[in-house]
Amino acid sequence: MTDAALTASPDRAPTAPGLAGMPEPALDVTALMTDIGRRARAASLRLATASRAAKDTALTAAAAALRRDAALVLHENARDMAAATEKGLSPALLDRLSLTRARVEAMAQGLEAIAALPDPVGAVMASWTRPNGLTLERVRTPLGVVGVIYESRPNVTADAGALCLKAGNAVVLRGGSESLWSARAIHTCLVEGLTVAGLPADAIQMVPVADRAAVGVMLTLSDYIDVIVPRGGRGLVERVSAESRIPLFKHLDGLCHTYVHAEADFGKARAICVNAKMRRTGICGATETILIDAALKDSLLPLIVGDLIAAGCEVRGCERTRAVMPEVTPASEADWDTEYLDAIVSVRVVDGLEAALEHIRVHSSAHTEAILTENQAVAEAFLARVDSAIVMHNASTQFADGGEFGMGAEIGISTGRLHARGPVGVEQLTIFKYKVRGNGQCRP
Repeated sequence: MTDAALTASPDRAPTAPGLAGMPEPALDVTALMTDIGRRARAASLRLATASRAAKDTALTAAAAALRRDAALVLHENARDMAAATEKGLSPALLDRLSLTRARVEAMAQGLEAIAALPDPVGAVMASWTRPNGLTLERVRTPLGVVGVIYESRPNVTADAGALCLKAGNAVVLRGGSESLWSARAIHTCLVEGLTVAGLPADAIQMVPVADRAAVGVMLTLSDYIDVIVPRGGRGLVERVSAESRIPLFKHLDGLCHTYVHAEADFGKARAICVNAKMRRTGICGATETILIDAALKDSLLPLIVGDLIAAGCEVRGCERTRAVMPEVTPASEADWDTEYLDAIVSVRVVDGLEAALEHIRVHSSAHTEAILTENQAVAEAFLARVDSAIVMHNASTQFADGGEFGMGAEIGISTGRLHARGPVGVEQLTIFKYKVRGNGQCRP
């Protein structure tokens, strides 16, 4: 059956309140969000000691529900897509919002992959014995309640809900208005999984209103929410950073760079540069700036730029790039600081490793950077000196993804410096405590 056929004939109707097309009633948003927070805290206490079997059952049952309800999910996504198209969202944002049969299946497989991961809760990170006979263990424990605020990607609903559940956390999901119908349909499947496993349905809650005031209240619920994960554009992250009274895992812009070193393999460099930019232009791991060593400006640069243009990419280049490829659009200073999330890339010629490192230091958002070279010493210097969450050698920046890292999925790419950095997976959604065991010791 085609995606069009699936979206045209859903065989199940949404069961959650407010999903039947009725207008949302006037609500006291503060009271609503406070109640959600209280229920999440209560659920987190039960979830913290839930067995691996129960959590994995919930995830596999949710995956089965997603497959069964694929037609419904696609139908609801079609509603979101129609509204987003009418609003004039960019092609990149529409791609983020769009679901297909394959993407729904990928969500289901992601839930199963997370279920297959080891349970981090209770894992002993380190243990030792003191001279006085005390034994100590550092043990992983859940964070508690996680609040996730995201924009147009409906698949974040499944990824965030599943990762938090596996890590023993309750989660409050606040999706963007663009993906409201899609996210609600996915959330219904997650709740069904919890119910099948005998876990509290409040362990995964979704804010049921699109009112932006809900975000403001959510950021004040420090008695109930332990950490906030903002996943979206710079405007969202800046607002959350300014208003939140709760610690954050920041997911900033993906202003990613690929540096083509003088000793790059031509075949690898050409393939990687096109993939890093064009595989999916709207994801945070897409390369936005390609730095090409001056030694390659007359040989490899025309090939890479030609490949990108042939793939439908607009190339904006520095003066040295345009001297070789005059058809390239002139790059402005703003281009070096722009996350395009579109089929646009900026290209700059640099005089060696030091110039590439300096450009990245000035312009990077500390997300993901790559070097393409066959010189192992240069590669190791780049990996050591670039201070971004993810650094790569001879690989596409599009691998900056928790699923590709073997984490099952991710809740986001943290570009901060505290607790978690890079893909935030199951382990990163835990903290630890110390268990100390004695036999009557008293401190002198």
